[in-house]
Amino acid sequence: MELIELLTPAITDLGLELVGIEFSPNSAGSVLRVYIDEPERGITIEDCERASREISALLDVNDPVAGHYTLEVSSPGLERPLFTPEHFSRFIGEVAKISVNLPMDGRRRFQGPIRGVDGDRITIDQDGTQVVIAHPNIGKARLVPDYAALGMVQARPEPQGLEKPARRRKKY
Repeated sequence: MELIELLTPAITDLGLELVGIEFSPNSAGSVLRVYIDEPERGITIEDCERASREISALLDVNDPVAGHYTLEVSSPGLERPLFTPEHFSRFIGEVAKISVNLPMDGRRRFQGPIRGVDGDRITIDQDGTQVVIAHPNIGKARLVPDYAALGMVQARPEPQGLEKPARRRKKY
């Protein structure tokens, strides 16, 4: 892909990793989203600002994207997108949500732990069944974070009585 080849050296020179690129064309205005990472410490706002300046300069000079668009530079976040077989390999054991371009056994969406990667073939456990998906057939893939394990889910309080509190009338 031309954009990846264009942007990777600049991102690498900043000490960052280019995770992937998404382009969302839209009649109201397209979005070019560039995901960057720094696996040891994570991404800061300053990293995004530095990368955005470099990427903007490269895009202005080379003009690889036709039409008007908004550039967004972002960390992969908790729902990390998975763009390459290497990304799947890095997260074996984690749960992924995958949408495929061509249906497999009548399904377009799969979700389950990543069990293995063999070349461009990704294996996940879908409800106890091993499903092998060819990477070129993957339209979109993201990790599904375990919010409870991250301590981000609070237990819901038990509902108290359902009766409404008495209303007080104002005296005039």
